[in-house]
Amino acid sequence: MSTSVEIICIGTELLIGKTLNTNAHWLAKRITTLGLNVRRITNTADDINEISNIIQEAIQRKPHFIITTGGLGPTFDDKTLEGIAKGLKRKIKINDDALKMIEKTYRKYVEERLIDKVELTPPRVKMAKLPEGANPLPNPIGTAPGVLIEYEGTTIIALPGVPSEMEAIFEESVVPILKKAAGDAIFFETSIYIIGVMESDIAPLIDQVRHNNPHVYIKSHPGREGEKKPRLELHLTTTAKDLKLAKNHVGKALIEITELVQQKGGKTKASKEVTTD
Repeated sequence: MSTSVEIICIGTELLIGKTLNTNAHWLAKRITTLGLNVRRITNTADDINEISNIIQEAIQRKPHFIITTGGLGPTFDDKTLEGIAKGLKRKIKINDDALKMIEKTYRKYVEERLIDKVELTPPRVKMAKLPEGANPLPNPIGTAPGVLIEYEGTTIIALPGVPSEMEAIFEESVVPILKKAAGDAIFFETSIYIIGVMESDIAPLIDQVRHNNPHVYIKSHPGREGEKKPRLELHLTTTAKDLKLAKNHVGKALIEITELVQQKGGKTKASKEVTTD
């Protein structure tokens, strides 16, 4: 069974259209290429009860990992850790290791002359208040640490919403954890273009190929409007225990779809291949 991940993006700005959710896109792509399976992406507001409910719902599905983004900062609307704590029925308190990380960051800011002195104000201390049993993850380019919590077989990882900080913590602290969980799993994807056949005519062919190749996921993407000939991109993905097997799975599906397209009078053109890094 593949290692499952759920992503929860927290921030009212995402729900009102103020901010484009690039974090979800980046995380889904990165996690998938590591050989894990993203099962669900959820957006929710900066509300403790909403966050708590969504965490509880996700835990009931028993994913291997839940990764949240957003809501770890010092302002009043940063409520992620309070929501997670409520969802897990744990108290929230100052974590000494997290406080040391935050203090170290502000000392660095003093050295860089960004601020005059280190002062652990209540908003700054707030970033060190974690659910009981949580471990902070170093933030190499920002202030708020990430957070890791183990709960009944699910690892919950909370990351900041600032994309650069989220990505930095993910690469430094989360990738090793996910790679270990994925084991030998290899992700492989490729795309081909189909020219000269309408999408409605391709649909039953895709169904046939997917039925004959259950390990391969096939998704069609229509071409640009205004093109003289029908043009369709087919995206094929799989995860297997090694690269050879992954390529064999996809290769078999590619051969089958190519032959069926040619029977319809269409042509295929190779696009790209990507494997787990």
